[in-house]
Order: sequence, then structure tokens, then C-alpha cells
Amino acid sequence: MSQDSTAAPESVRKLSGRRRREVVAVLLFSGGPIFESSIPLSVFGIDRQDAGVPRYRLLVCGGEDGPLRTTGGLELTAPYGLEAVSRAGTVVVPAWRSITSPPPPEALDALRRAHEEGARIVGLCTGAFVLAAAGLLDGRPATTHWMYAPTLAKRYPSVHVDPRELFVDDGDVLTSAGTAAGIDLCLHIVRTDHGAEAASALARRLVVPPRRGSGQERYLDRSLPEEIGSDPLAEVVAWALEHLHEQFDVETLAARAYMSRRTFDRRFRSLTGSAPLQWLITQRVLQAQRLLETSDYSVDEVAGRCGFRSPVALRGHFRRQLGSSPAAYRSAYRARRPQGEPMSQGGMDPVVPAQASPHSRRTAASGAPGHGPAPSALPEHPKASSDMYVTGSGRPSLPGQRSAP
Repeated sequence: MSQDSTAAPESVRKLSGRRRREVVAVLLFSGGPIFESSIPLSVFGIDRQDAGVPRYRLLVCGGEDGPLRTTGGLELTAPYGLEAVSRAGTVVVPAWRSITSPPPPEALDALRRAHEEGARIVGLCTGAFVLAAAGLLDGRPATTHWMYAPTLAKRYPSVHVDPRELFVDDGDVLTSAGTAAGIDLCLHIVRTDHGAEAASALARRLVVPPRRGSGQERYLDRSLPEEIGSDPLAEVVAWALEHLHEQFDVETLAARAYMSRRTFDRRFRSLTGSAPLQWLITQRVLQAQRLLETSDYSVDEVAGRCGFRSPVALRGHFRRQLGSSPAAYRSAYRARRPQGEPMSQGGMDPVVPAQASPHSRRTAASGAPGHGPAPSALPEHPKASSDMYVTGSGRPSLPGQRSAP
């Protein structure tokens, strides 16, 4: 699902005379993942006029001195430098190598100039960090890969980070979630420029859906950035995850943190990018998913074991977050499960994953609607650093669509 622009037309600057709408500049940096980098090159750099897709002119620009080394050790030489950005009506930053390292000042200046001159600025996945460093996301809604949303929200508090969305269109500045969501955003740009028919023709060529209905919520994990480990809230969050089967609210968590509700809300959001109430609801839904996948409990029993006050409450929140009923989710999951894979016995509680313990894996904020879930994954870049996180447990992709909370 996308969040489309509601910006007033006058907020979008007129394109400078030296820039052309059909020219797309892709800004590459050393250390970037090759898959994300290749998405705009494939969408905007291949002539598909025979399929009814209007042609763009692609300029691949080095954001710093080359050669540029990608993941896997490949070396690239960009045919253009930053000076070519001045001709583009759309500038795409497909990725950035480190969510804690500042991008080159020269590249940030080029992005600011492009925006001031009316160019559309696009950040795919971690490219959102480059846009934020340039100040282009201040006061705007934005998204990024759900793993990095809390870090984006914490490092740039003026950005309204929403990790639920596959992409966010705020008029002249657009951002997307990770990897495949970059394709969704690029198709959206083609749809905006040339209509649904052209976007559908391109989607057929790429063998992808022309428009996906669900967001990132079904991929969310429970982990927190390592940096929260020393904060007192980490213990409160771990307690919440270990007691999801009990009925408690945010006031209970605030009391355990010895804070007022208002102070707790502010501290929780500043550390995780998540609103605590929506985070708690999301954790209960995630636990319900696990029980539906791994046990034979009835939906009523699952509701009770996840801390919902009634099965009706579970069904409502489950449908809002995943777009299907608990029963339909279980049926879809079992249909996809390989034959012979064992199920947990109905009389045994599935164990809460090890990351619920603050002494093993850092736990907690997966995506609260409105702000960020938490980073957790294998390093995506060759050299691990403090901004990389441990792996969380995966979950099959099942049908689902988020509605507004």
C-alpha cells in the first residue's frame, strides 16, 4: 500500500528550464547493495516503447569518486558525475551504504539544488537516509525498510517515519521500503507520469504486480536497535513481550518505567519511532500469528492467549493489520506449509522467541502504525558495523492489506 501525496500544488516547485522531465538521474555510492541500485536502472534505463512504455533518458551518476564497489565486491564506473544531476527532472538515490555514516557533502548539495529547482527526489530503501541528511524529509512523511525505520526516526526526529508503507509519495519527495518496494515506487512514478496503462505494461515486462495492496506490516520483526540495550525502557519492553498473554495497557508499562503516561509515550517514541499503544497492539497481533501458525488453538483461545479482551477485538485488529480474518490466515498458512512439517500440539504453548530476553537478542518495536518497527537482520553490506543487527525470525508472505488505523 502506498501513501500518496496530499501536498498542495503550490508546494511543488516549478521545474528549472535546464532540467527535463524525461531525464532521470540515478545517484550511486560505493558500498551500496547492487539489487536496489539496479532497480531504477532497469525501470528507467531500458527502451520498452514497443510495449507501450514511454522512454526515459537515464543518467547514472557517481555520488563520489569511483570506482564504486558494490556488495559482492563488484566495481562500477559511473558514466556521469554530480554535474549531470543538474539536467534531471527526477533524481533517484537507490541506497546508502551505512545508516549511521554521513553522505558526502557534495552529493547532499546536489540534491538540495535539484529540489530547489523543481526536480522530483526519490529515495529507495536506505536512500531515505541520504534525503534526510540533505534536509529534504524535514516535516514530511517518509518510509524506509522496516528494519531501519526506528533509526531513521531517532536520527531525524523531524521526519514523520511510517514503516507500514511500501512507499510514500509526498509530491516532490518520494521514499520506499526495502528492495522490492523500490519496484513498487518506480512503477508508481511511471503511473504518475504516463498513466496506469503504461505502468501495467511495464509491470508485465518485469513480471511483477502493477500495484501491491499490502504494506510492510506482515514482514515486521520484534527486535530493537542495539543502542536501546542500555536504556531502562528495554526492560519494560522485554517484560511486555514476555507477558503478552496477560491483559495490560500502556499505563501499566508507564508505571513499570516509573513515568507518567505522557513522558513514557514521548520516551518510547523517541527510542523506537513507535507509538506505544499501536506497538503493543501490533505485538499482540504478531503473537496471534505465531499461535495460528504453530498450534491448534481455536481463534477464541488465541485471543485470550494474546491478551485481547475478546475474540472480536482480535479479529478487528488482525483484519486491520493483515487484511484477513484469523481463520483465513491460518488456512492460507497451512495451505503453504510443506507437507509433513510438524505442528505444535494444541495443549502446548509455543515458546516466545529468544529475542524476548534482553540478555540474548534486543527486543521489541516492530511496527506501530504511524512510526517505526525495529531493525533486525543480517548485515546487508560486506563489512558489519554498529548499525547492523541480528537476524529475526522470518514469516511466510500471506495475503493481506492494511487499512488506516
